Amino acid sequence: MRVYWTMGRYDAVTFMEAPNEKAATKVLLSFQEIVDTETMVAIPREEAIKLL
Repeated sequence: MRVYWTMGRYDAVTFMEAPNEKAATKVLLSFQEIVDTETMVAIPREEAIKLL
């Protein structure tokens, strides 16, 4: 997990890798009482190009 402190809309951005969305959700739920989250799925550029 990598955390970057930011200025603007968000105070911090965290990058986390997980085997799937369910696994990521399980981790995020453990923080639900102390942070607000917005989850986005990221696709590597090479894989996105193949989808076009």
